[in-house]
Amino acid sequence: MLSRQDSEYLCEQLTFFEHLKKEEQELILTHTTVKKIKKGTSVYNGNTECVGVILLKSGVLRTFILSEEGKDITLYRLRQNDICILSASCLLKNITFDVFINAESDSELFIIPAPIFSKLMEHNIYVENFSYRLTIDKFSDVMWTMEQILFMSFDKRLAVFLLDESNATHSDTIKFTHSQIATYIGSAREVVSRMLKYFEEEGIVSLSRGGITIVDKARLKKIVHTK
Repeated sequence: MLSRQDSEYLCEQLTFFEHLKKEEQELILTHTTVKKIKKGTSVYNGNTECVGVILLKSGVLRTFILSEEGKDITLYRLRQNDICILSASCLLKNITFDVFINAESDSELFIIPAPIFSKLMEHNIYVENFSYRLTIDKFSDVMWTMEQILFMSFDKRLAVFLLDESNATHSDTIKFTHSQIATYIGSAREVVSRMLKYFEEEGIVSLSRGGITIVDKARLKKIVHTK
């Protein structure tokens, strides 16, 4: 059973909650669970039973796909207050590919079981619209990732990643290894290292064991917007 504080938080984040009948609200509050997981934990994979809809209260989750050779491509990352419906892909009949979700940091999740959410979708138009809107938003993120990989030069992709991470963390220091960045943007570590070294020589970033510090954000933005 959720605590009063957790119940209030859940109600605030689920925009359809006020449109539910009293018994439907109780159904969610009674069956939703809170789970704390450690960094590196697999939250969902292609072999996992349909988990349900995930609301991320704290932490960071990475959603990715795997090739037959074992290479992974990051589709998007989830942060505080983000909601993931691909972890309940059994609810979406046209989703035919497997996604994987791992915890990038210690995280706290709210999980609405798939059968409960499915029942609400069938009987409440607000829940159904909420689900489809979430799906569309996440596929927009996926298409943006594919567009970068297929059509964007590598220096732009790296610049976009550094700027996005800086904005998300409100810090000019990116605390990732070159290997981690390569995983996130679908490249090789050596390629990332060479480009970061070039950025450093140009006075755009500063490299250290603690990570990458953006020195000239205006230059990074110029790289992104140069045709």
